[in-house]
Amino acid sequence: MLDKIERIAERYEELNRLMADPAVATDHTKIAEYAQEQAEIADLVQAYRRYQALAQELTDTRELIELEDDAQARRMAEQEIERIEQEMETLFEQMRLLLLPQDPNDEKNVIMEIRAGAGGDEAGIFAADLYRMYTRYAESHGWKTHILSEHRTGVGGFKEVVFQITGKGAYSRLKYESGVHRVQRVPVTESQGRIHTSTATVAVLPEIDDVEIEINPADLEIDVYISSGPGGQHMQKNATAVRITHKPSGMVVSCESERSQTQNRERAMAVLRARLYEQERRRQMEERGETRRLQVGSGERSEKIRTYNYPQNRVTDHRIGLTLYRLESIMDGDLDEIIDELATTDQAERLQAVGA
Repeated sequence: MLDKIERIAERYEELNRLMADPAVATDHTKIAEYAQEQAEIADLVQAYRRYQALAQELTDTRELIELEDDAQARRMAEQEIERIEQEMETLFEQMRLLLLPQDPNDEKNVIMEIRAGAGGDEAGIFAADLYRMYTRYAESHGWKTHILSEHRTGVGGFKEVVFQITGKGAYSRLKYESGVHRVQRVPVTESQGRIHTSTATVAVLPEIDDVEIEINPADLEIDVYISSGPGGQHMQKNATAVRITHKPSGMVVSCESERSQTQNRERAMAVLRARLYEQERRRQMEERGETRRLQVGSGERSEKIRTYNYPQNRVTDHRIGLTLYRLESIMDGDLDEIIDELATTDQAERLQAVGA
């Protein structure tokens, strides 16, 4: 591993030389490219240089002990060796993590889709509860949320809700939430007090720029219609809602949250790009056979990832075997403990996969 990092450190110095070259200094595109590459490895190189300095310090201190006759001075040197070794061990683990390839989508905004599954009206109510949980979580991180489309039930639930979460690093935290969520509780619609099991499906997609995925306009069928939401109400029932059908894939996306047809079209296209990108990403992963043991980061929609048990005040994430007995606070958006554990497990699996 250290040999690999040494080569990266050499590349870092090479980038310094390239950016100082007068022939390159006037090429702003190249300068930006080199600066970006250097920024991506800067933390790793800095940790490696500190590790090298400590390794030399460790060698010097050990040599000092061999020459030292004073018992007290030897004890102090031994304590110093212990401190150095501990710091080197910490840096080594840090460098292992920094060597992992970064998800290029981690800093992106998120498009989240929640759909009611099995369980009738109760599944729709649970979908609404999950929507509230994620919007509260977004608020706690200073992120903004915006509904793109929604189909409500008559009992205060959602058949489906698609919304955007805007904020730095949103995808890096929420990408672990894709999958089937299960609730066990007595529904408000149940008169005999029996516990029911219902489900909702969550999909988390990174918001993709139009330059990242090419869509042929000829492949799109675009319909406009009168919005049933704020767009229709405020535009005197003009046709502001937009429905886009991607003919090659059969995907259908609609948006009616905005007051203008143009805005609704832009938001619908954002959802379509995200879905097409995700479809292509999954196809490539399947071709490469990239399935991990726990699949923490796989986001399989058929995978039951978490159970919310109300009688026991329990939330269990089945991928990592984590159980917490504070359901109310979690449903109020306090998800960081779960997401931290998922991220840590994901890192460990990726380290094992690359053999770092």
